[in-house]
Amino acid sequence: MIDGIAPIEASTPTSLSFLSNPLYRPQLATSVAACVIVSPAMRETAVARGACIITDDPYLYFARLTQWWKQAAGRGPVPGIHASAVVDPEAEVDPTATIGPLCVVERGARVGPGSWLKSRVTLGEDCHLGARCIVHAGVSIGADGFGFAMDRARHWEKIEQLGGVRIGDDVEIGANTCIDRGALGNTTIGQGVKIDNLVQIGHNVRIGDHSIIAGCVGIAGSAVIGRHCILSGGSAVLGHLTLADHVRLSARTMATRSIAKAGHYTGFYPLDDNAKWEKNAAVLKQLHKLRDRVRGLERDDPPAAG
Repeated sequence: MIDGIAPIEASTPTSLSFLSNPLYRPQLATSVAACVIVSPAMRETAVARGACIITDDPYLYFARLTQWWKQAAGRGPVPGIHASAVVDPEAEVDPTATIGPLCVVERGARVGPGSWLKSRVTLGEDCHLGARCIVHAGVSIGADGFGFAMDRARHWEKIEQLGGVRIGDDVEIGANTCIDRGALGNTTIGQGVKIDNLVQIGHNVRIGDHSIIAGCVGIAGSAVIGRHCILSGGSAVLGHLTLADHVRLSARTMATRSIAKAGHYTGFYPLDDNAKWEKNAAVLKQLHKLRDRVRGLERDDPPAAG
């Protein structure tokens, strides 16, 4: 009998575990798990150990197993609107959707079939959520974008944000993330996008299908993120830039220009002892002068032919 799912290092004789990283192969031989999910490359070790499930992608198998396990345990959403939620009469909520405690669904908003708004979610006026979306606690969808114009007295005049937010099917949005409404058009999130906690998405941003955005990412207004992009934790994209499909930004990387070619991009200053860091930073500020000197030397002494 199996009564739980556990990581390989914490497995018990009644748990089901999985192994996808070959680096942990030594732990497989000594694991006491009732059954272990492994790839064909680990078949021999797994069979020698005991019961196993062989699959080409153990991590994907594990992901689908956790979904089944949660449903079997009765921990999934229960369709309906919680008594403490506030839903405007002019909002549209599919009968199969779940609206959790203290949620607010404003006028003209739309919640698609099978979607689950957990506690304290706000879906703003005229914002639309597709089918089978999961929106975690504290998310704000449809707050005003950050738009102001300065008058002659150097006072800031608010630019009313008249657009909405359009979110596709099968999107998951992490806790306390904010997605601003568009200034005139809509902020759009494509199909299958996954967004972590504490992400800020500015007005009129467009995010392509099946992109994934880790925690504490900031995307400024009118940026366009392609399909199947990966924005790692703490990375940022400046406003009005475009990232091509299949672009990956490393953690803490800031995109300061558009990226037209798929690939993995990194841009951050390495951690160092503070005194060394200050010296290196001072040198870095002089790089343009060094570049000009090198160019001058190259002009005065061109390389020999051949």
